[in-house]
Amino acid sequence: MTIAVCPGSFDPMTLGHLDVVRRARSMFDEVVVGVARNAGKSALLTVDERLQVARAAVEHAGLDGVGVARVPGLVVEFCREIGARAVVKGLRGGADFDAEVPMALMNRHLAGVETVFVIGDPALAHVASSLVKDVARHGGDVDDLVPPGVGDVVRAALARTA
Repeated sequence: MTIAVCPGSFDPMTLGHLDVVRRARSMFDEVVVGVARNAGKSALLTVDERLQVARAAVEHAGLDGVGVARVPGLVVEFCREIGARAVVKGLRGGADFDAEVPMALMNRHLAGVETVFVIGDPALAHVASSLVKDVARHGGDVDDLVPPGVGDVVRAALARTA
């Protein structure tokens, strides 16, 4: 059985993330959405909220063979622990590629884990977690950019930080 990890901070999970997970599942027997902490980012949602949102999104999408788990440290260590042979990352454009290649090379160096790049759906190329938060922060509607219920979670998190 081949297992792949789709890692990310998922703050919040978007339809673009879900598209990549769905397509990763078509290539691997099992996919684990790995909810990680990005030290370079200040998260709006707690890890527990991000895990809950990701699980609900996967369930709502009917994605059999897809699980959700917290990545406590390095993604490659998580891959070793669960027996994953690959990391799957979505790319929206050249900037994503430039950011992801060094990480892919480091993951291969550290653990021999290969990275598979999936080109994002062009209809979702404008969707990024940071933009979703910015739009919601200014009162814009984000419900058509995220899985069902995620907009409510984002709005609630923004309300408690205000």
